[in-house]
Amino acid sequence: MPTITTRDGTEIFYKDWGAGTPLVFHHGWPLSADDWDAQMLFFVAQGYRVIAHDRRGHGRSSQTATGNEMNTYAADMAELAAHLDLKGAVHIGHSTGGGEVARYVAKYGGGGRVAKAVLIGAVPPVMLKTEANPEGLPIEVFDGFRAALAANRAQFYRDVPSGPFYGFNRPGAKVSEGAIDNWWRQGMMGGAKAHHDCIKAFSETDFTEDLKAIEVPVLVMHGEDDQIVPIADAALKAIKLLKAGTLKTYPGLPHGMCTTHAEIINPDLLAFIKA
Repeated sequence: MPTITTRDGTEIFYKDWGAGTPLVFHHGWPLSADDWDAQMLFFVAQGYRVIAHDRRGHGRSSQTATGNEMNTYAADMAELAAHLDLKGAVHIGHSTGGGEVARYVAKYGGGGRVAKAVLIGAVPPVMLKTEANPEGLPIEVFDGFRAALAANRAQFYRDVPSGPFYGFNRPGAKVSEGAIDNWWRQGMMGGAKAHHDCIKAFSETDFTEDLKAIEVPVLVMHGEDDQIVPIADAALKAIKLLKAGTLKTYPGLPHGMCTTHAEIINPDLLAFIKA
């Protein structure tokens, strides 16, 4: 398997297919690069170089006990980008991966390394409810995630995709048992400690200054029926902080719309990349 070893000895697994303009995909919690199958196959067929890595503690990367926070995630990506000598890349992040993209592009995206970025159902600017962010989700929500993970991770990783992640809990939803099984498979490949730590990383990290610092064009895509990262406290705030942002929202679509509605998302991504 293709991997790099970071400065702290962590092995990061990655996929690197095709040639042309590099598109780098950053997955959500607690998944892996495999969550981008529908996009990787589509864009490699369109003549792009497609790259996706398993974040530390996730998928086939090392099950780390430390470094499971955004600064290290972004630093890991910087090491991978340097290893692959990426120039003019488009970085595309979903959910937690959107936070990783924001931090990476803000800190390491200069010098022609990054041409554009995309945030899909992404956690920025900040998910947690605080005095400064009263519209956020209360800490009890995330404490519940941690408790469920610690008590029975396997069941928790069945419940999330069966319900709110893909909108399969909505009346009339077309449920895909394969998508549920694949979510569970990806989640269970990763490490419980890293996943537990990552809940704090995706819920409490404030990306406000990252968003303000990004100079390249950014497409913000968000499902209006996102039950995991509510649009009002995410995309609708993030777009106001970006210097060159474009917002595109999707009525009725869920958090996991890249899987459930790839036929809608992929052409919109392609149009932005080609513009």
